[in-house]
Amino acid sequence: MDSLHHVPPPPALSALSRPELEALLIELFGEVSTLKQTVAEQREEIARLKGLKGRPDIKPGIKPSGMEKGTGPAKLQKQGKRRGRGKVTPRVKVEEKVIRIGVPPGSVFKGFESFLVQDLVISASATCYLRERWVTPDGQTILAPLPDGINGHFGPELRRFVLMQYHQGQSTMPRLLDFLQSLGVAISKRQLVRLLNENHEGFVAEAQDVLRAGLETSPWVTVDDTGARHAGKNGFCTQIGNDWFAWFRSRPSKNRLNFLDLLRAGFTDYVLNDAAYAHMRAHGLPATLIALLAGCPQTRFADQAAWMAHLDQLGFTALTVTPSPVQIATEGALWGSVQAHEYLREAVILSDDAGQFNIGQHALCWVHAERLVHKLDTFNDQHRAAQTKIRGLIWDFYADLKAWQLKPGKRRASTLRARFDRIFRRRTGFVTLDRLLARLHANKAELLMVLDRPEIPLHTNGSENDIRCYVTRRKISAGTRSDGGRDCRDAFLGLAKTCDKLGIAVWDYLGSRLKVAGHAIIEPLDYYVRARLRPA
Repeated sequence: MDSLHHVPPPPALSALSRPELEALLIELFGEVSTLKQTVAEQREEIARLKGLKGRPDIKPGIKPSGMEKGTGPAKLQKQGKRRGRGKVTPRVKVEEKVIRIGVPPGSVFKGFESFLVQDLVISASATCYLRERWVTPDGQTILAPLPDGINGHFGPELRRFVLMQYHQGQSTMPRLLDFLQSLGVAISKRQLVRLLNENHEGFVAEAQDVLRAGLETSPWVTVDDTGARHAGKNGFCTQIGNDWFAWFRSRPSKNRLNFLDLLRAGFTDYVLNDAAYAHMRAHGLPATLIALLAGCPQTRFADQAAWMAHLDQLGFTALTVTPSPVQIATEGALWGSVQAHEYLREAVILSDDAGQFNIGQHALCWVHAERLVHKLDTFNDQHRAAQTKIRGLIWDFYADLKAWQLKPGKRRASTLRARFDRIFRRRTGFVTLDRLLARLHANKAELLMVLDRPEIPLHTNGSENDIRCYVTRRKISAGTRSDGGRDCRDAFLGLAKTCDKLGIAVWDYLGSRLKVAGHAIIEPLDYYVRARLRPA
């Protein structure tokens, strides 16, 4: 308390000039707006913990900025008659049926007029297979095998329908159960849950193979995450993908250690190599500790237990400094493992500026950057004018970046870099906006990564579109309970999205994997991903 005697008292409000009072008032407006948002978020969390229904998420006055669409080329007006839908070509065999009609005597037959009708037949069937059983002279029993695709007491067509409706059709389990029972299928809730969650190791493994193929061959990936509730606890689902694949994984946390572990695509080793040491240096691990790690002959560790035992032997676990040497060294060893398995060797990771995704060659989403300016609270005409002007400059710059991607050039790239500085070093007099511009300017290298890698996108709209299916699933079915159910949900959502991107019908894909009679031949999805992404 004695130290407070030396602190000068705050000036009286009556002693402040009008400009000083206006500046103080605007600053308080900003603080009140931030506190209101914090209180609203806390109330939502309290309501969720109490099991109450939260308030609808309605934010009047805050609309999507529309920068991506607004900076695209204008659509040409189509002249003339509107084009029809074209000829209908069914994917199934067309059955012809002649319809007769009574005509007066002397009428002349003029052929047939075709009228195509597509219909759907949904019915349940039950087959009792009588399997021959023989006993050989030496006493062995021989039993006739079941037809291909029969695995359990529910046939492949039913299993395909259940997986299709639940994962891609986004149906709920109770509604799916009612539908099957109304068709005459004798199935219980427990049996339906088993069809959805059990004996799908092949699908989970194929989803992981898709991730490995994407990480090995992609020049870039976009990443995002969203909330995921599992076993009654809040967690997170991470998405990794690009134009040719999508992959999801739910975990209890979303820190950088978790993201690096996901990038290993199922491998459990920790590797010390040049990439690992570079990461450690970039994140502030002292040179003496890096030299200690580099001086040991062992550079690869089979799993987490072996790695932590090594760190404990070197004395890392006894250190209590910030940042944690154990965490930074572990992040480096995980990144070393990712690089050792030839993942993301030259690829760019594009994110929305979440810190856990800042790994390797990292780029930032322009749509998220502009959204920060768009969502700023303004309290007078001067603020609104400054915000509008800066947004206009950013939109024009973004449009020129898109145009540069179509025809890259070094001279034009230099001009764009200088123009970036002029925009984000500008001082508007709106303190909050000026701070935001300075923060965005500090991310110049990541926002302008496209000038070095023209093939990467300027936004993470692909990730947000991919992860929307997970958000929909979460809204209609809440969370998962078992680890198997969580893994199946992640795997099937990723496989369905990958099929859509590759132009493969999910119905055909499931039919091929479940060996439905007359199914189409679908190769492993990682084969198609590698074929699309492999350099020519």
